[in-house]
Amino acid sequence: MALDGIIILDHYGRPIIQSGFRSSTTAYSILHIDAVNNALQKAERSADVDSVIYVPPLNTANGSSACCHVEVGDLRFLCPVSGDVDPLLAFAFLQTFIDILREYLGTVSAATLRDNFDIVYQLFEETLDSGGHPLTTYSNALRDIVIPPSLLNKLLSVTGTNFNSTINSGFGAGAAVGPFSSPLPWRKTGVRYNNNEIYFDIIEQLKAIVNKNGTVVSSHVHGKIEANAKLSGTPDCSLNFTNPQVLDDCALHPCVRLHRWNRDKMLSFVPPDGRFTLMDYTFSSNPLPSPSPTQQSLTSVMSSRSNLTIPFIIKAIVELEDSGGSFDVTLTSRYSTHALENIVADIHLGPGAGGIRCNVSRGSGGGGFINAGGSRNLDTSGASSGASWSFDAQRTVLRWEIPIVSPSSSWSLHGSFSTGTRAPRPSHAIRVRFDISSHTYSALKVGQLKVTNAKENYKPYKGVRGRSSGLATIILSSSIVYYHRGYHTKTASIPLHSSYSVKSLQRRDQSLVQYDPEDGNIRTDP
Repeated sequence: MALDGIIILDHYGRPIIQSGFRSSTTAYSILHIDAVNNALQKAERSADVDSVIYVPPLNTANGSSACCHVEVGDLRFLCPVSGDVDPLLAFAFLQTFIDILREYLGTVSAATLRDNFDIVYQLFEETLDSGGHPLTTYSNALRDIVIPPSLLNKLLSVTGTNFNSTINSGFGAGAAVGPFSSPLPWRKTGVRYNNNEIYFDIIEQLKAIVNKNGTVVSSHVHGKIEANAKLSGTPDCSLNFTNPQVLDDCALHPCVRLHRWNRDKMLSFVPPDGRFTLMDYTFSSNPLPSPSPTQQSLTSVMSSRSNLTIPFIIKAIVELEDSGGSFDVTLTSRYSTHALENIVADIHLGPGAGGIRCNVSRGSGGGGFINAGGSRNLDTSGASSGASWSFDAQRTVLRWEIPIVSPSSSWSLHGSFSTGTRAPRPSHAIRVRFDISSHTYSALKVGQLKVTNAKENYKPYKGVRGRSSGLATIILSSSIVYYHRGYHTKTASIPLHSSYSVKSLQRRDQSLVQYDPEDGNIRTDP
């Protein structure tokens, strides 16, 4: 009971390459390809398709199976499973295999896979054995077996020289170091660098939902520590933090000694060569209490968590008419010392929206000095200062982009749109993505980093930096006003979870009427 194989489809749903399904019938892979393509055709969006699809058997002699699939760019990776197999195993293996392809090929696309068929087939054979069990998944060990593609390798293959067999046989360039010669599967032996260095990036991502009153109703911070080690020999590293209590739900790289972390909250490890993720974690400003026999209910425990405040404020005023509307959106930074970068706000204007006219302007505050990715001067005195907007007619989404929002500054987007014959139905929420350099939500601080090597005597360069990103869903405030055939709204409070339902309006002669945006008609209230 293990993984049956891997199938890679292009954006048309056609198979590009697949591993060998030795223990299955010839039609087994075709059944899974058809099941995924049929599910994609029935769904309005590819994101609506379930990640695990049931695949009925071809006949009564064969058992049923399932297909786990993920989308990567213009490709879709399929992993059929049968028997009693946890789908998380399939997704974990798919993600590991995709990371390996990125290290080997750089960009994972249909073109790069077709240009490197031999490399991908060899990776299939080395990462998954004939029984469907993951085999060698460390890139450092794989590079000793499957040579990464290069111009020299392609030239030698054209001339008939098998460069892989030369290295793996123990002659020539690979005589000193052969495959699986290292006692540590994640690190090669005999690594040498002229300049020894190791750098750490603390990366945190915030996901939050803000209600119409501006209160954060849900927030979650996921963080990870990425490292780039270029150290000679077999170094031993020790990394500790001044405030490890902010870390929760930690997932450690296999190189980390687990007993040292559980005892001292110290990361003691022999690092892999190159880039790797040292640790994943979550952060909460008010961690959950430890479980106890008399623990409170889940609702009361979750309410004890305090949500993080998002670094900006958005105020929106939307006015709707018979065949269109206008909007005024203002974004103001809460931070006084850090700049917000790469702001992208998406506003869904509803079906049939078009005829967009917008004007972007910069408000007061902030000044020209911005602390973003290091201190630098930037002139933000212009009207737009690089800010722009675009409209996706197919998705009817208006996108507002601001490269940099200086501390305590504000920006505005004014515009209008039309909907033709349909009543306007814009979304009740705005999705905002942003980045913050040299900043972490958890304020995680590295106390000390030691690098020791018994056989090598060098002093490496060391560095630590942090950066943050975020995705916030902002529910629009109650400032949504309707105008229709001489009527005006009596109330305009619209929650996020509802659509534009029938709203009470008041005629100028004070008689109460009902407006139904589905058909655009007004009915007198009996």
